[in-house]
Amino acid sequence: MAMRDLIPWNKNRDIDVRRDNDIHPFLALHREMNRMFDDVFRSFDVASFGLGRGFASMQWPSVGVDETDKEIRVTAELPGLDEKDVDVQITDGVLSISGEKKLESEDRDRRLNERYYGRFERRLAVGDVEQDKATASFKNGVLSITLPKSERARQNVRRIAINGKS
Repeated sequence: MAMRDLIPWNKNRDIDVRRDNDIHPFLALHREMNRMFDDVFRSFDVASFGLGRGFASMQWPSVGVDETDKEIRVTAELPGLDEKDVDVQITDGVLSISGEKKLESEDRDRRLNERYYGRFERRLAVGDVEQDKATASFKNGVLSITLPKSERARQNVRRIAINGKS
């Protein structure tokens, strides 16, 4: 069976697909479009988009979430901010960290500014926690939030055994 018999649009038509220089126009267009996109995206500086750290730098502030049997601990890196610049709320199992980092100077002659400023908000689903017992502290630009799990959330944990054979 010839390769051309496997192509669905070639069953009743005789399309002459040749190698390299005499390729079918649609296949040539496809190859050229792929080459063009490869060239365009190769010219971008991927590090400038924050892709070097796996999209993590595109979310600001950077957060870490640790969980134990009794509590959930959230830390957020907020360099250059004070606790008065940050608002922390929890509603229906969703933790919201918001605020604003203001531009420190209106220097119009600045040649480069890679520092982030402006409004921000991060929302994290934290599940069933005791909202009344939640605590937060702010030290050296790091916000730490402790959310005790509710009794119901602690009881709803079920361990699943892992079998070595399938």
